[in-house]
Amino acid sequence: MRIWIDADACPIPVKEILFRAAERRQIESILVANHCLKIPKSPFIKALQVKAGFNVADTLIIDSLAPGDLVITADIPLAAEVVAASATALNPRGTIYTPETIQEHLARRDFMDELRSAGTLTGGPSPLSKVHLQAFANQLDRYLTRHCT
Repeated sequence: MRIWIDADACPIPVKEILFRAAERRQIESILVANHCLKIPKSPFIKALQVKAGFNVADTLIIDSLAPGDLVITADIPLAAEVVAASATALNPRGTIYTPETIQEHLARRDFMDELRSAGTLTGGPSPLSKVHLQAFANQLDRYLTRHCT
């Protein structure tokens, strides 16, 4: 099992949680972004820089994914592809995307996009809070305990 991180928009506190988990559990963790990333020196943590472009990082993650891998992403269409590839997607706010829930998340995302396009809704999600970080850390720990022992 590997952890793939859609790192372009991944918050720094989430990356720090992932770095500690990679070291503690000795799990290969790969950050993918279209910009240079600072990562700790570790045999378990790698960064891959892809060229700039629409969904370039997402494509690399999907093409490299193996069943059972974990992908950290807030990108719901990417999460849907991950779930379709028999892997698991975890949102930085602690939501696990599953075959049972991904269609609901996609529908909600599409609905919110329509509201934004119509000017009915402006802005995006609320800022990442300590509650979100705790939810993410707890969900990650539960997942790793279940799949890496």
